Amino acid sequence: MKLKVDHQADALYLTLVEKPASESEEVSPGIVVDFDDSDRVVGIEMLHLSKRAAESDVHRLLFESVPQSG
Repeated sequence: MKLKVDHQADALYLTLVEKPASESEEVSPGIVVDFDDSDRVVGIEMLHLSKRAAESDVHRLLFESVPQSG
């Protein structure tokens, strides 16, 4: 997985799989999901990032993994 913040485009992109997108769907205003040829999600884009998160939060990203149960 790869997370990219593009300040010029004011967008955040989460790459789930390094495959080209063949189709995109805006699932909510400013939230775009990219799909491959097999309809699997390959990435998620969040537009208008500066309106959704404080700039200080964009520069400080926290990753958290939840332990698997079982």
